Amino acid sequence: MQRKVKRRLTISLVGIAALMPLGLISRQIGWIPAETGDALWAMMVFCLWRIILLKRRLPVVAVVSIAHCYAVELSQLINWAWLVSLRSTFIGHMMLGQGFLWQDVVAYAVGILCVCLIFILLKD
Repeated sequence: MQRKVKRRLTISLVGIAALMPLGLISRQIGWIPAETGDALWAMMVFCLWRIILLKRRLPVVAVVSIAHCYAVELSQLINWAWLVSLRSTFIGHMMLGQGFLWQDVVAYAVGILCVCLIFILLKD
C-alpha cells in the first residue's frame, strides 16, 4: 500500500475513533447545540467515505459524503412503519436520525467543510 494511502487510512480511522464518542457526548451536554452533534456525524461520515474512496481526491469524497448526509436527512421525510421502527432503536436513530430539520442540512455542510480543512491541513 502506498504511503499516502496508508496515511489517509490512519487519519480516517483515528477520526472515526475520535468523532464517535465526541458526537455522543455532545448530545449529553445541554449547553452544546444539537447541530454540533450533526456536524460531528457528518465529519464521521466523511471519514467512512474516505476509507472507502482511499485513492480518490478530497473533493470527490466531500461530494459523496454530503450527498450521503443529505440523503439520510431527506429519508427522514419518509414514514414507512418499518423505517420508523428502525429509527426508534438506538443504532437506527444514530444512523438515520429522526425528523427532517433544515438546520441539520446546514450542520452537515459545516461538518464536511471542517473535516475537509482538517484533511488539507494534514496534507491529505
